[in-house]
Amino acid sequence: MWINRDISSLLVNSVATRPVTVLTGARQVGKTSLLQHLFPDYHQVALDLPSEAEQAELNPDSFLQRHPPPLIIDEVQYAPQLFRHLKRVVDQDRNKNGQFILTGSQRFQLISGVQESLAGRADIFELDTLSHNELRRHDSSIPLEDLIWRGGYPEIYASTLNTQRYFQSYVATYLERDVKSLIDVSSLRDFERFVRACALRNAQVLSKADLARDIGISPTTSNSWLSVLQASNIISLLEPWHSNKLRSLIKSPKLYFRDTGLLCFLLNVDSSERLAESPL
Repeated sequence: MWINRDISSLLVNSVATRPVTVLTGARQVGKTSLLQHLFPDYHQVALDLPSEAEQAELNPDSFLQRHPPPLIIDEVQYAPQLFRHLKRVVDQDRNKNGQFILTGSQRFQLISGVQESLAGRADIFELDTLSHNELRRHDSSIPLEDLIWRGGYPEIYASTLNTQRYFQSYVATYLERDVKSLIDVSSLRDFERFVRACALRNAQVLSKADLARDIGISPTTSNSWLSVLQASNIISLLEPWHSNKLRSLIKSPKLYFRDTGLLCFLLNVDSSERLAESPL
């Protein structure tokens, strides 16, 4: 079963007109599956495999000889030294489009590498979970409450997975893989409590001091952990708008989770019926 993504035409056009295309987004939003579907002739290598990441980082010339373009490189942020060598390969034939497609689930690291070494050579796109329109095209009979409760992670709709078990596994994997690689968290349990506290503040003006006090962590740690959630595309902070630009700079943002299914799981809303009854 395949669910068409709205971003597909933009990616196809980018690969046809630019030497490098970059696709970022949270884990399991369907980046790799979408690229395999759109570009079946491309070779693919994943840098979340430690052996591949090590060679790409320490011996990038040998890595690129083993994996010549056209090439999809998944989780490219695990080999930051590779970006400079991709630039060299691209510049050898600057007019050749579609040489590399890069993906990553840690947005800030990925964008930093692209801006430093591939500026002017790459298009950058962001893939979210399935949108309401994409899901409606796939199955117009799904009630709106179910769409909100289940969220938009593609695997939930592509298999018979239990929604709650899926998110249990997702949160555990996210904590173990992404969080540990981004920051030194002394207690993953504290970080999980922090994520759930953020969920309770969804769509509200964010008081970072209150959030830190409720979890029992320092404001500095709270800021650091919020940055991790943003970098992993789990949350977005919506800055306020005022006609007075100074007020826009000093006012607090609102916090939003980017997927409603993950949000419902963190709030212990375990069915669409519970969603309708929830005061949240």
